[in-house]
Amino acid sequence: MSLKNDLYLRALKGEEVSRPPVWMMRQAGRYLPEFMELKKKYDFFTRCQTPELASEITLQPLRRFENDAAILFSDILVIPQAMNIDVYMEPNKGPVLPNPVRTASDLDRVVVPDVNDSLSYVFDAIKLTLEMLDNSVPLIGFAGSPWTILCYCVQGEGSKNFDKAKKLCFSDPQTAHDLLQKITDTTIAYLKAKAKAGVHAVQVFDSWGGMLGPEDYEEFSLSYMRQIVTALKDEIPVVLFGKGCWFALHEMAKTGASALGVDWTCSARNARYLSGGQITLQGNYDPSRLYSPAERIKKDVKEMIQAFGKDRYIVNLGHGILPDIPVDNARAFIEAVKEYA
Repeated sequence: MSLKNDLYLRALKGEEVSRPPVWMMRQAGRYLPEFMELKKKYDFFTRCQTPELASEITLQPLRRFENDAAILFSDILVIPQAMNIDVYMEPNKGPVLPNPVRTASDLDRVVVPDVNDSLSYVFDAIKLTLEMLDNSVPLIGFAGSPWTILCYCVQGEGSKNFDKAKKLCFSDPQTAHDLLQKITDTTIAYLKAKAKAGVHAVQVFDSWGGMLGPEDYEEFSLSYMRQIVTALKDEIPVVLFGKGCWFALHEMAKTGASALGVDWTCSARNARYLSGGQITLQGNYDPSRLYSPAERIKKDVKEMIQAFGKDRYIVNLGHGILPDIPVDNARAFIEAVKEYA
């Protein structure tokens, strides 16, 4: 049965549309009161690992707003968990990996798992979510980029500069590349299984790509994302999003990805120019700008669409929505796109 709203998929194909589609990164999350109610009852990874909860959280924003796509509630760190690397979510701190990978011998305990076994709860959540969506909008699956996952696996926690991760790459590049390849192999299998379970597109989040300079980015990040796109692009549309990676848009556009995410530090004009002007772009409203009055948000969104152009464009934020954004401001963002003519 065909989708009732396929605007997002048409934009990924570069087809002409009456208006661009819209969704928001982290749209299923902390700014929603109903999400916070579930957060009080269940810890973070319980929410990720329980299909009924993941599905419920995925659909929460769609009950409030007419988004043109849903994105499955999960986390990028389910990958290292499946690879035999412990990950905990510490309240008020974020992810903690108590046994980081910092030497070649540490790498011996890291496995490339059978994703159908270790991550089966994700695929169960996809099937349940698709039933609940009832062909209303496409469902997006996602994973972190291998570089971004390495950052957490080596650092052992979040960081402003991921100095320990960079130290491994530059002092022992062989171990870094061996870890990156294991993550890449796992991610390819994971995203292929997501596609088989029924998601309509996948997005790879390179949240910490901007920590690297252009040459190091090619070596330690983009070369591995290129493997992922090559393995998947004939099965399912792939979107690449590198935060702070405007310098790589030209090369990213040549990977075979269907679209590229853009953060708010790169103008629409520069993004079109750097990417070659022939690929769909997604973004790039500053999430903090959602603190603005609704009238200002609507004005900004209209100007953003005019700057990118309505075709080959997906309206989104330049990173995830912040936890204390008023719900009505998120609504203004979505409505501005719906009202675009």
